[in-house]
Amino acid sequence: QVQLVESGGGSVQAGGSLRLSCAASGYIYSRYCMGWFRQAPGNEREGVANIASDGSTRYADSVKGRFTISKDNAKNTLYLQMNSLKPEDTAMYYCAAGIGLYGPACLSTGDAGMDYWGKGTLVTISS
Repeated sequence: QVQLVESGGGSVQAGGSLRLSCAASGYIYSRYCMGWFRQAPGNEREGVANIASDGSTRYADSVKGRFTISKDNAKNTLYLQMNSLKPEDTAMYYCAAGIGLYGPACLSTGDAGMDYWGKGTLVTISS
């Protein structure tokens, strides 16, 4: 049974930082495509950042230069460092894992390509 559990969400003022974590269990974490997604109230879920098994990454234009996705294979944990936060970053943030997606295929995949999801952690940014 694959399990993903997010943590680290909270409420901060604009310009602040948060670090999200996603603890993974039940599978060979290091070989999976991993990603962070978010959904704001009234909006569709959107991709934030992906990281492939080889460590390559891709970011949504809206977060480039502010967010950093990383992973610690020894700890089976995915991270999202979020700096210079803006009110429009307010959303529920989800981590996800995809099977059989490597390199460019992982980086280009959206939420439809992911197989496992966490329950999310809420990020609220005040102006």
